[in-house]
Amino acid sequence: MGLHAIDEARRCLNCKKPRCRTGCPINTPIPDMIQMFLAGEMGQAAEMVFANNPLSVICSLVCDHEKQCEGHCVKGIKGEPVHISSIENYISDTCFDKMQLKKAPWNGHRIGVVGAGPAGITISILMACRGYKVTIFEVREKIGGILRYGIPEFRLPKSILDRYYKKMRELGILFRPNFALGGSTGIEDLLKDGYDAVFIGTGTWRPYKLNIPGETFGNVHYAINYLNNPDVYDLGNNVVVIGAGNAAMDVARTAVRKGSHHVTVYSITEVPAASPKEVEYAKIDGVQFELLQTAIEIKDDGVMICDVEWTEDNQLIKHEETARFVPADSIIISISQGPQDRIVNRDKELQVDSKGLLKTNEKGETTMEGIFASGDVVTGAKTVVEAVKYSKMIADVMDEYVKKKHGEE
Repeated sequence: MGLHAIDEARRCLNCKKPRCRTGCPINTPIPDMIQMFLAGEMGQAAEMVFANNPLSVICSLVCDHEKQCEGHCVKGIKGEPVHISSIENYISDTCFDKMQLKKAPWNGHRIGVVGAGPAGITISILMACRGYKVTIFEVREKIGGILRYGIPEFRLPKSILDRYYKKMRELGILFRPNFALGGSTGIEDLLKDGYDAVFIGTGTWRPYKLNIPGETFGNVHYAINYLNNPDVYDLGNNVVVIGAGNAAMDVARTAVRKGSHHVTVYSITEVPAASPKEVEYAKIDGVQFELLQTAIEIKDDGVMICDVEWTEDNQLIKHEETARFVPADSIIISISQGPQDRIVNRDKELQVDSKGLLKTNEKGETTMEGIFASGDVVTGAKTVVEAVKYSKMIADVMDEYVKKKHGEE
């Protein structure tokens, strides 16, 4: 891996106008990182990258690099782009544990973070480094959110998240696991206890339904639930996956690894919505694809599938006259997900849109004063790097809000 990273780094042209950097949603200083790496300054490179993106180790593994940094690399125009992800992963992963994060003395202020997913982890680290006392409230037993409970081990080893937990504890971040805010305790209670601001990054854990007959049958599962703990499911040999995004690829590839011999993905589009790399890996793993098709009814022993087409004004038409029965032991529905509503049901000042997503302004401020939000609970299911991007911006806004609140500006 080290030799590969060095070889790839040497291929970098160190462009004066680095397209790779503009292609990165958080503007990672890629050429600087590579040149420092080649100059033997890997520790400094890791610190620089981490300062720009606290989830650099993770993003180097799970980002859609073909559309972002590597997809914009000038060498990719006529050949293979520089494998920036491999270089960043080698640097970040090698230096992460020994990296000493600079933490300001306690500034007298306290921040609450609801949700320990990508957005919550980012906010917690940034605010702790600025001198805030940070407490994370998490409904599950460990940090990670979608990173731990929605991305398979073969794509993101859980040991990385355990290392993040250790690093966060070194920063003094406190963690309340198995705590569902919105039940006995609400956002208002945090404010009463002296939290100067609260960040909500609870993600999207409520699966969207197909709303077709048979969806409650015992042979039907939702992707977000299956990926939470695949080991408790017995899917059988023949598995049908409805949906073709990245989560569907994770489901299909996991099912193959857990022993299902025939896994087929049904996509309503001619090109699956997942990244081309994930589709290619799925095919290599043996997953089959059926395009411009979807389910219209679920049976005890399979599913009714029909052809679909798209009109010029982007309307989906189901040709139910083409319906045919496809035998299956299990059907997994993977058509994205929305937010849970525990918090907004308790704290009525928090307003949501028609999809149940928290309403915020361009600064990440919700409709409740002192409460901020970003990540999937605001945007819907998006990428990890997008959660980091907006969380970085909100950290600045929260810091400014608290200082203004206490007359420190």
